[in-house]
Amino acid sequence: MSSPYSPGHPWFYVQGGIPLYPNEILSAVMASGYQGYLEDKFDNANTKTEPLRSELLRKYRGEIRAELAKDLSGYRSIVRRLQTHRKDHGSHIDEKCSDIHVAASLKHNHIYNDLAHLLRLDELLAHQRDLFDDPNALSR
Repeated sequence: MSSPYSPGHPWFYVQGGIPLYPNEILSAVMASGYQGYLEDKFDNANTKTEPLRSELLRKYRGEIRAELAKDLSGYRSIVRRLQTHRKDHGSHIDEKCSDIHVAASLKHNHIYNDLAHLLRLDELLAHQRDLFDDPNALSR
């Protein structure tokens, strides 16, 4: 089934689109290069000096991981409700958007952003700026 809408749009589900697995959402995030709506917040933390920089980035990563766990749990529940909705309304494509379609798209988008944020944070944390960016760091 092909849809002109992406899984982040309610009409994707209205038209019978299949919800993506989390690993498929992750692949889409990686392919897009999207870094999340909190990119500026993370980049600001990245300008801090150590150890504040690493502490802030790890704190953000912990918060996003907790949010992702909640979003994944909610997504599973919504996907089950969507399947029930489709069984109850027959196999035909819906003609109107309902709350379950909106919920599926919103939860997909939450997971998409959570994963983008985690990828960005992991990228920032992998770079030990204090050792490699300061040319005098090793001569001290």
